[in-house]
Amino acid sequence: MLMTVMGRNSAASYYGELAGVRVLITGLSPECGVDIARKFADHRGRLVLHTAENSPELDAVTTILAETASEVKLFTDACRDSDSSIRFAQTAAQAFGGLDVVVNLVPINMNELQGRAGMSAVEDLVAEKLMLPVHVTRIVANRMRTMLNEGLVLNVMTMPAPSTAAEAAFAGIARSALAAVTRGEAQQWASQGIRVNAVAPSATMADDGGVVASEPDIAALALYLASRPGRKLTGQIFDAAGIARKGC
Repeated sequence: MLMTVMGRNSAASYYGELAGVRVLITGLSPECGVDIARKFADHRGRLVLHTAENSPELDAVTTILAETASEVKLFTDACRDSDSSIRFAQTAAQAFGGLDVVVNLVPINMNELQGRAGMSAVEDLVAEKLMLPVHVTRIVANRMRTMLNEGLVLNVMTMPAPSTAAEAAFAGIARSALAAVTRGEAQQWASQGIRVNAVAPSATMADDGGVVASEPDIAALALYLASRPGRKLTGQIFDAAGIARKGC
């Protein structure tokens, strides 16, 4: 299936059933998520965008997206703790009367590993990174269930390709945690027609030619998973190897 998605011309892909789709994208920045947002905007989507830090560059991105999207709402909540993450998720879940698609972007910079010695410190970092996606997934999925609305949650974790054994070990921990969260939530909501999938970082130092190689590829994958052909897939973990060389 995935090779079929990646084999099509992602610039030309269009799914008529996604016209006007209501989409939440968290973790958006000028460096991460723009192609994904643009693909849904091209479908005249109604976009809820979340960024932890606003900037003139992101303002420009929002302006460009508004040219094709039906509507754009921008939130700049920091979401540094559980309470603020929950409040944001509750607000976002009610945008446009509900949501159809959620894409949680979780970029990781290797500099964030500095000063974190020991397994517990590394696990704490992974937990911090997954805090907002977990709250958003559960609250939005519950809103979908209440509204009798099927939908998709796609968690996208990216990080530079590991160059040391320590970085590879961290990537493995992050990948395992993301997979566990994704599969657990997928099982929880499957009976409601709510799918939860993920794109996970590679934990190998070797360049093995990952399946998903760039953000446009991830955007194409997100569209596919949100469309009718992709609605049978849930609990799937896609490999993000190779993204570090081409952007988020």
